[in-house]
Amino acid sequence: MEGQWAHPRIRSDKRLRLCAMALSDDTVGAIKTMILDGRLRAGDKLPVERELAAELGVSRGTLREAVRSLTMIGVLDSRQGDGTYVTSLEPRLLLGSLAITMDLHQNSSELFLLETRRALESHATSQAAVRLGEAELARLAEILDEAAVLVEDGQVDALLEHDRAFHRLIVEASGNPVLASLTELLSGHTMRARLWRELTDDGAARRTLDEHRAILAALRARDPELARLRAAVHVAGLEQFVRTQIDSRPSAE
Repeated sequence: MEGQWAHPRIRSDKRLRLCAMALSDDTVGAIKTMILDGRLRAGDKLPVERELAAELGVSRGTLREAVRSLTMIGVLDSRQGDGTYVTSLEPRLLLGSLAITMDLHQNSSELFLLETRRALESHATSQAAVRLGEAELARLAEILDEAAVLVEDGQVDALLEHDRAFHRLIVEASGNPVLASLTELLSGHTMRARLWRELTDDGAARRTLDEHRAILAALRARDPELARLRAAVHVAGLEQFVRTQIDSRPSAE
């Protein structure tokens, strides 16, 4: 039992746990500050545990807990028998914990993921309109030519991979690695909805191909606003499909 009637030992144990958590959080903050200040840089090895714990004024157990937390979110990399290193700190690593959150809430947040993807991907596509090189535009055209063959053959899995490759090339050309990583992450987590639409809607594959061609035409025209609108319309079509599927599900009593 908690509260004023809880056993004194239980209350004491709870206070100790809260204190330990606070110390660990403070230690995480101290290590992050070392990285932000430049005392630790990407690829650097952390000082040995005893020295770092003394420098931060915490126990080695508290330091281990902080290192474990930072390792889980991709800031640190613990190598057995070698020590602990600061990772490359690339966005794709640091967004790993977000991917876990998406996995845990995939059933309840399909529309939220798609709405977010529409906002980010349309912006990335508008940025790419003025940054894509001729070689990249040519590669996008090749992807669509290959996809057209897959549409005729009904190869859904391969078609979805071409879909993802098409969007990946565009967002990477936006020049913003954080935006590109977030968009790629969202793209992967909306794949189930895209697969379901391809399997249940006979005309979906051809519409997707036509929408991709419209996006490419806007990119070739170097028109950021048109590219943004066509990318938004493209993702909105999938949103509408998912919304229809949700509305058609039996209501829970």
